[in-house]
Amino acid sequence: MTATKNISISTNEKIAFVSNLSTMLEAGIPILDTLDSLLEDSKGNLKKVLETVREDVSSGKRISFAFGKFPKVFDNVTVNIIKASEESGTLDVVLKDLRENITKETEFNDKIKSALIYPAVILVVFLGVLIVILTFVIPKISQVFTRLKVELPLPTQILIFTSNLVLNYTLPTIIVTLGLALGSFFLYKKNKKFFLNVFFSLPVVANLAKEIDLTRFSHSLYLLLNAGIPIGSALELTQEVVSKKDVEKAIIHARESVSSGKKLSEGLKDKKKTIPSIMIKLIEAGEKSGSLEKSMQDISKYFEYQVGKTLAATTVLLEPVVLVLTGIVIGGMMLSIIAPIYGLVGQIGAR
Repeated sequence: MTATKNISISTNEKIAFVSNLSTMLEAGIPILDTLDSLLEDSKGNLKKVLETVREDVSSGKRISFAFGKFPKVFDNVTVNIIKASEESGTLDVVLKDLRENITKETEFNDKIKSALIYPAVILVVFLGVLIVILTFVIPKISQVFTRLKVELPLPTQILIFTSNLVLNYTLPTIIVTLGLALGSFFLYKKNKKFFLNVFFSLPVVANLAKEIDLTRFSHSLYLLLNAGIPIGSALELTQEVVSKKDVEKAIIHARESVSSGKKLSEGLKDKKKTIPSIMIKLIEAGEKSGSLEKSMQDISKYFEYQVGKTLAATTVLLEPVVLVLTGIVIGGMMLSIIAPIYGLVGQIGAR
């Protein structure tokens, strides 16, 4: 398990693997022949995954057991769906559903990533402008100020000090910066949930993060219930797909309510501040009609649409905010350079 737990494959490889596996099993090709066929054209990490799966299956173990060895490729929800389908003899059908699910999840994640592209580009441009100012503009201006022995305001002194630090101690500055970046990265990895909850509590992000969590929760619950997994176990697994603490607590409370004999909708009603009323009503309707998994599918489609709308609105709002903040910072830097120059001009004029 240790050798395989860090192995990952690209999304395209994952879609192709699941799709080919589904097609060949549906055509009646034995599982070992299918894996042998897929191994012929595979390479890299995908080949390692297929070799492990082939080895386990040939020794009499289930595919779900082999998939469970690769947590970065197949999450717990996927592994449990595969396990349930193996027990019910519907592996080829479930694999087809999983392929569609992975494709939808990829499209969903792409929407989120595309919304972050603009702020990322602005940040890169800002860092580029900052480096140019510190390495080219400030050194020339500071020489003039030094010769004329002008008393400089604090912001200008900070800029000159930073510029000297970057130019005179370039290597130590790069090492310290990289050290801080790596330290922050490892700290984030170690306390990921804490940092995510802080980020997701920000005013603009909070509502969007909740909608994304509810989309993933409802879609994962639909897949699990559709595969025949009991609702208690399904709810326990869906705790892992959400990021916000309040949504996770709502799912835990709902699972405890279901375990005590109550309905899912009754458990979610206690968390009305987190779970929207429309979601509770749709779940109630599904429970009454005996088609809860269908209701969860409808809920996931509804929230997917809502996320698209919120992302579009957030992106429109974010663009001018990022531009204004960047303008203020760069403008402040330029003002701290220009202000002493105007002071010099005023002194010369007075003479």
